[in-house]
Amino acid sequence: MKRIFDLFTAIILLILLAIPMLIIWLAVKAKSKGPALFWSDRVGFDNRIFEMPKFRTMRLDTPDVATHLLKDPDSYLISIGPFLRKYSLDEIPQIWSVLTGDMSLVGPRPALHNQDDLIELRTRKGIHSLVPGITGWAQVNGRDAISIPVKVEYEEFYLKNRSFWFDLKILWMTFRKVIRCEGVKH
Repeated sequence: MKRIFDLFTAIILLILLAIPMLIIWLAVKAKSKGPALFWSDRVGFDNRIFEMPKFRTMRLDTPDVATHLLKDPDSYLISIGPFLRKYSLDEIPQIWSVLTGDMSLVGPRPALHNQDDLIELRTRKGIHSLVPGITGWAQVNGRDAISIPVKVEYEEFYLKNRSFWFDLKILWMTFRKVIRCEGVKH
């Protein structure tokens, strides 16, 4: 049921967001050199690496680490980067990963390939057995403002309590937080 819901919703979202995605694509291309999409190596189901697309919000010379590990992350942002991040517009291309099955609409956010501490803790708790999501229980309960151990506690709760209705609740909470720009570091 979850996969069917993911596919149906992803197709509808791609149709509805086709024009906004084209506008974002053109804006990124106009404001910076290089590709509009950034393909990030991420850890997916069963700790397999996959490439996750995002609209590029940072310069091409940005180090390949989590944003919070950069000395001055704002200095790497392209001019429209803060806007795209504030409204989570940079995340829209991940709908493609839902279509391919690398991601779900709801699940733990896929770790960067080099976030060894997060990957190890998730593996110990069995969270690596979940398909990662565009949004998840940890996302709606603090996103980047919570520590890795707390994030994994939320993800473990999701693992033990997941259901179609819980996913719908998380999607609704995500929608509200995105509209209100809650929990987003600019």
